Amino acid sequence: MGKLEQDLQQKKFNNEVIKANINILFTANFIYNQISSYLKPYDLTHEQFNVLRILRGKYPECMCQKDVLSRMVAPKSNLTLIVKKLVAKKLIAVLQSPKDKREYEISITELGLEKLKILDTELIKQDHNITKLTENEAIQLNELLDKIRS
Repeated sequence: MGKLEQDLQQKKFNNEVIKANINILFTANFIYNQISSYLKPYDLTHEQFNVLRILRGKYPECMCQKDVLSRMVAPKSNLTLIVKKLVAKKLIAVLQSPKDKREYEISITELGLEKLKILDTELIKQDHNITKLTENEAIQLNELLDKIRS
């Protein structure tokens, strides 16, 4: 019996493709939980961390909420609530758009950039512990996952 079968206490799967799909979901959940425990001391959720990274990618430019949402790992997230919490933590700023008074622009603050810098350093240390992949294995896995989504 393989490792996934042991973890799920299942004797076998109908075929290897079904097993692979379940393995991807099971592994994604495992990684999600590992990263959650890493983010918890920094008082951040995955979604908040994702928004901060998206905003840093456009820094010093601002982004509208719709553009942030379109780049999120989990685009069905409640971005309004995420933004509200990040503003309360002073990690982002929300300003009314000078072009359209109905739209808001979001930008990362210096405090948000500092927090991400600390998180980046810590995450680099944790990445190998989480996935246990070599650089070449990570390249192969990325190619396979891209193939699934294509």
